[in-house]
Amino acid sequence: MKAEQVKETKSKINWKELMKQRELVLLSIPFVAYVLLFNYIPLIGWVMAFQKYKPQDGFFGSKFVGMEKFKFLFIDNADFLRVIRNTLAMGVINLILSFVFAIGFALVLNEVVHKGTKKFVQTVSYLPHFLSWIIVCGILQDVLSIDGGIINVILVKLHILSSPVNFFTFKSLFWWIVGFAHVWKETGWNSIIYLAAITAINPDLYEAASIDGAGRLSKMWNITLPGIKPTIFILLLINVGNVLNSGFEIQYLLTNGLVQSVSQTIDIYVLKFGISQADYSLGTAAGIFKSLVSIILIFLANNAAKKAGEERLF
Repeated sequence: MKAEQVKETKSKINWKELMKQRELVLLSIPFVAYVLLFNYIPLIGWVMAFQKYKPQDGFFGSKFVGMEKFKFLFIDNADFLRVIRNTLAMGVINLILSFVFAIGFALVLNEVVHKGTKKFVQTVSYLPHFLSWIIVCGILQDVLSIDGGIINVILVKLHILSSPVNFFTFKSLFWWIVGFAHVWKETGWNSIIYLAAITAINPDLYEAASIDGAGRLSKMWNITLPGIKPTIFILLLINVGNVLNSGFEIQYLLTNGLVQSVSQTIDIYVLKFGISQADYSLGTAAGIFKSLVSIILIFLANNAAKKAGEERLF
């Protein structure tokens, strides 16, 4: 019965129906063209990964070398494996911290009763999102500076440290500095969609919980969190695919010789070999690997959500 209904629905999607929606179709054309022009047509450049590409020879004149560049990345180049580790580690830290802090911030902000205070806090929390990473890195360097940085001053005053330290020279701290920089910059912005999802929860549920004697924490745990659960899963699935997009600017700007082994990401590797050393084929191969891993992660996460009976992308 359901199969017949699906067939009937598909049969109704014809030229006549499209003409009825022609305004919407016409409005969508520029966006479809934009995606095709800047996201799909450039994929032709992937052929460089299988060539010993030289700009002067072009795609058709460059020598094909098959999987030689991929072999170099994974077998003959230990640096790339370390780069994958760094990118994955920072991506996972950013993913976990951004979700935890954004959801927690949205839950707390939703409990603020005074509208003026709530709007002020929202506005202040959104502002860092619009700052460039250059400015954010400058703020980080000032805050963590060994010479008068507020973090060093506080830790010394509390006798946690005997003297100021240079946080940017510790390999063990670099990933966490990057992670909390993302938290500070994006928590307010990421919380917007959770706050919007919270407004869709039926207020009667909160009133009934209050009658039963539930406190604020109980309402947050038993009503608010379950109410935004579908939103959390959808955003989690989308962001799992971006786990290898752990960043470029902050790692590039904050790196130094002492932490270089833990700061390099795939994007920095592509810049180093694809642009600085003009090995476009190797840079393209690294980019293809990154894209394929992202696609695989999205499918795996979507199938896991499907088996668990949760919201999924497709």
